[in-house]
Amino acid sequence: MVRTEPRKGGRLAGKVALIFGAGCVGPGWGNGRAIAVRFAEEGALVVAVDKEPESLPQTLELAGEFRERLDTQLCDVLDPRQVDQVVSAVRHRHGRIDILVNNVGGPAPGGAAGLSRADWDRQLDLNLTSVFTTCQAVLPMMQAQRSGAVVNVSSTSAIRWTGAAQVGYAAAKAGVMQFGRVAAVEMAPHGVRVNTVLPGQLHTPLVDVFLARQQTAGDVQALLERRRRRIPLPVEGDGRDTANAVLFLASDEARFVTGTELIVDGGMSARCD
Repeated sequence: MVRTEPRKGGRLAGKVALIFGAGCVGPGWGNGRAIAVRFAEEGALVVAVDKEPESLPQTLELAGEFRERLDTQLCDVLDPRQVDQVVSAVRHRHGRIDILVNNVGGPAPGGAAGLSRADWDRQLDLNLTSVFTTCQAVLPMMQAQRSGAVVNVSSTSAIRWTGAAQVGYAAAKAGVMQFGRVAAVEMAPHGVRVNTVLPGQLHTPLVDVFLARQQTAGDVQALLERRRRRIPLPVEGDGRDTANAVLFLASDEARFVTGTELIVDGGMSARCD
C-alpha cells in the first residue's frame, strides 16, 4: 500500500483527538490503532483509549517518531463512569477535545432466528450504546467550544449481507449510521460535525484472531480468499485505509461534510453478488 507522507505541520496540527478503541486484538494494523498512529503523524495530540492494557504498547511502537504525541488511557466504554473519567482527564490536561473517534465494536455470530437475547443485548451495548455514551460525554464540550468533529466507525454490515449471519452486529452498526445523521443535524448549529466511516472486509487482526475461527474453522487463508472474491479492486485493504478515511472526515478539509457516510470497501458493496 502506498503511504502518503505527513504534510509539514500536519493536517491535524494542534488538535486534541480522543480515540476510543485505539488498541487491537492482535499484532498489526487494526482500525483504531491505525487511526491513532495516522492522527499522530498528522500533528494531533492523541489520547488513545482501550479496554485492554496489552493492546496499547504496539500502537505506541507503530507510531515510531510520533509516539510522543500519544497518551494512552484504559477505559471500558460500557461503563459510563469510566468514560466520564477519561473525558474529564482530557479536559483537565488539554482544555478541549477537537476530535472524537468511536472505534469500539466487534461482531458475534448468530442470525435472526438463532441469536440469543443476551448476545443481542451485548452486541447493541458494544457497538451502538458505546457510541451514545462517549458522545454524550464529549458533545457538551464541543458545543461550548463551538467546534468539533466526531467520526464513528460502523461497517458495511450495516448496509449489506457480508457473508455471515451476525444480525446483532449488523443492526447495531446500522444504528450507528442513523445516530450519526441525527446527531449531525442537531450539532450543526454549534459548529460540530458528525460523520461515519463504513469499513468493508479489510485484513485486520480481527480476521486472524476471531473471524476465521467463527466462519472457516480457523482457516485464515480460506476466509481471506472468500473475501477477496467479493472485492472488485485487486488490492487488500487494512486498517490504514480506514484511518485515511477517518483522517479526512476529522480534518478541516471536510469542513462542509456532516451527517454522511464514507464507505471503505474496495467496491464490494457496489456489486450485486
